[in-house]
Amino acid sequence: MAGERGGEEVTLLGHWGSPYVIRVRLALYLNGVPYTYVEEDLRNKSDLLLRSNPVHQTVPVLIHSGRPVCESQVILQYIDEVFVAGSGSASSDFSLLPTDPHERAVARFWAAYVDDEIGAPWDKAFRSGTEEERAEWMGKVAAAVPGLELGLRECTDGGRNGCFFGGAGGVGYVDVVLGGVAPYVHAMEKVSGLRLFDADKTPMLAAWLERFGELEVARAVLPDVDRVVGYVRMIHEKNAAKGAE
Repeated sequence: MAGERGGEEVTLLGHWGSPYVIRVRLALYLNGVPYTYVEEDLRNKSDLLLRSNPVHQTVPVLIHSGRPVCESQVILQYIDEVFVAGSGSASSDFSLLPTDPHERAVARFWAAYVDDEIGAPWDKAFRSGTEEERAEWMGKVAAAVPGLELGLRECTDGGRNGCFFGGAGGVGYVDVVLGGVAPYVHAMEKVSGLRLFDADKTPMLAAWLERFGELEVARAVLPDVDRVVGYVRMIHEKNAAKGAE
């Protein structure tokens, strides 16, 4: 998807395998925002990336009319505030975050839970040099998943109010935040046999994973699972080689 929005240029700097970039692409698609995508080589970062995010020098970075916005959850909220939903949206009044202040606070709580309790240890596992270290960090990820199941139950009134974190409103903010790791949930099962969203232990999350993957936005944006599997194995091998030096 490329172009301009109302005469204002929108550019996304990213890396195809980043869950944080994937969530931004999901949000842009849902809001119907045309944009230019620039794939970054994270081993040789562009001057544009270094200028746009001099503090962390990481992706994603959204550049709107020449002004950069950094950090994925900040970008999601920016998209939700600035861009009116377009043709890619489910409805003309689509919004990632609910209008009710309490529901909005709940959504932000669970989005923070995804990043702090699942994303952070998963990133540690991804960077680990040994299988033992990786297993320890992934154990922390697995231990946090039942809490997320409770969150999905809360947001959907036990499943009676839809199957997404957005409740009756369908896909919402938490779904997009979590959607960035959906390909990795599938990939980890293929790489290590770890089924994070198990139908017996966390049935609502298992159903969420299946239904999210069936959405038009997921089919359009999410990377191929086999490609993610290859990427994960490559990173594991690279980190193991570093650890052996």
